[in-house]
Amino acid sequence: MNWSEFFAMNGYGFYVWGSYGLTLIVLLVEILTVRHKRKITLQQLRLMRDAGESQ
Repeated sequence: MNWSEFFAMNGYGFYVWGSYGLTLIVLLVEILTVRHKRKITLQQLRLMRDAGESQ
């Protein structure tokens, strides 16, 4: 068995590796989205805290 046979997977390689690639992209987007939302939420909490201290 050589590398080209391994990646071809008897003709199903496109679907298998495409599925892995798509899953990786979705996971990366999810991680980046959660990190961004966390950053925004922390900023909003800081603003609310600062607004409460000034009253």
